[in-house]
This record gives sequence, C-alpha cells and structure tokens, in this order.
Amino acid sequence: MSATNPAGGSGTTGVPAPCPCACAEREGAGAGGADTCALIVAGGSGERFGDPRGKQFVELCGLPLMGWSIAAFDRAPSVARIVVVCAPERVSEVEKDVLSRLTLRKPVALAPSGQTRQESVRSGLAAVPRDLQLVAVHDAARPLVEVELIERAVATVREDPTLAGAILAARSVDTLKLVEGTTIIATPDRSFYWCAQTPQVFRTQKLVAAHKAAAREEYQGTDDASLVERLGGRVRVVEAPRDNIKVTVPGDLAIAEAALGRRLLM
Repeated sequence: MSATNPAGGSGTTGVPAPCPCACAEREGAGAGGADTCALIVAGGSGERFGDPRGKQFVELCGLPLMGWSIAAFDRAPSVARIVVVCAPERVSEVEKDVLSRLTLRKPVALAPSGQTRQESVRSGLAAVPRDLQLVAVHDAARPLVEVELIERAVATVREDPTLAGAILAARSVDTLKLVEGTTIIATPDRSFYWCAQTPQVFRTQKLVAAHKAAAREEYQGTDDASLVERLGGRVRVVEAPRDNIKVTVPGDLAIAEAALGRRLLM
C-alpha cells in the first residue's frame, strides 16, 4: 500500500462503478476465489470527535483515518470488492482526498449514507453483489484492523454452515456494574461479557434479510449482529485484541497514532 500513488475514482449513480485503479483480473465478483464484499461505513458526522472535517478525514500517520481501513480490506485475500458508505455531499472528497492517495487492487464503489448507521449499512448492502456470499461490515473509524483479523472472521463464517455470522470482539477486562440512577444493583460475572468490534462478517442473504425486517418493523439495533440475532441467526465471537479501537474522541486518535506508528516501524 502506498500513501502517494494515485488510485482513481468511483461511480456514484446507478450501480456503483469500480475504481479505475482496480486490476482487471480482480473486477469480477468473486475473482481469484474471493467471496467477500467489504462494506466500510464512513457516513458519521463525528460530532463527539469535535473536528469539522469529521474523524474519518483526519490525518493519521500520513493518510486520512478511513484510508487505513480501506487499505486493510484491499489487502485481504478473501475480499473481492469494497463498498464505502459516505455522505452524498462528500463523495468527491472521498474520491480526491482518500481514494486518490491509495494504490488499490480491488474495485471500490461508493454508496450514500443514511440518517443512522443502520440506514447507512442498509444503503451499502444495495451495492453488494449478490454472488458474493459474505459481507464484512466495518467502521471506517477503526483504522487499526489487520488483515489477519479480517481473514479469521471471514473463515469462521465460511467454514461453519450453521453460522449466520461472526464478529470480532475483545473480552471485558473491567469489573462491570449494573446501575440504576447512581446506585449499583448488581455486579455481573464479567466472563460472560465481550466488547464488540468490527468487522462483523455475515452471509450476505442473512444480513440483507435482517436489515429488511428491521426496517419493516422499525427496529433499531445496536449493531448489525443484533439484527441477525433477533431473526434467530447464530453469530460467533472471534477474539480480537483490545487495540482494534474505534476513534470516537480526540484522545482515541493519539492512541491510534501511537499504535500505528509502532506497527509501521516493525
């Protein structure tokens, strides 16, 4: 991955077009045995982050923050196509300030974000080719995701036909308290609790059905796995390191910069 070589743009009307930078042999769905579409959600306003550009466009070790997520999925052997969900008014910004700074091998399409993350994922699913059996939903604001973690999550679903999906998660290491108002009413056994991360990988048809049901029933889940779970889908946890953090507030950026900087020096 290069932070300087040009990549090219994506179509934004009708069926999203692949980036011109994608190698010709990779532009067909499922080419080279890859069976997964990466759906990278980058439509948030980042109000809690406090930067008018939005956290996904903030510079991190020489690239816009969201560029690191895109680059990781581009390097993942299981991924055949990438869909980036962003605000319609920021399409040109994504193309010029993010995609043009990456050298990508996979075709990239852009899809419009919605009012909520759930609506954004549903919009992105419309751009996922139905002949790709799996979809990996990832927060653009998790720049430290590694290819090995992506591949483990994908393989977990691919190799077990009884699973509807699998998510990356880290074991809870803090003591948990159930609080009502400001009063502790219980201290649950933390061994049962995990902190959910992304990517969350699902069988494409299962996730599409889960989002359609949620929209029809006006149900708002806390993540994509919760939508699949409520339809009876079996979702497995794949243990991941705690440093696969989501950049939410400015302090998180400093943590991500330190971790990524160490990784780049190795």
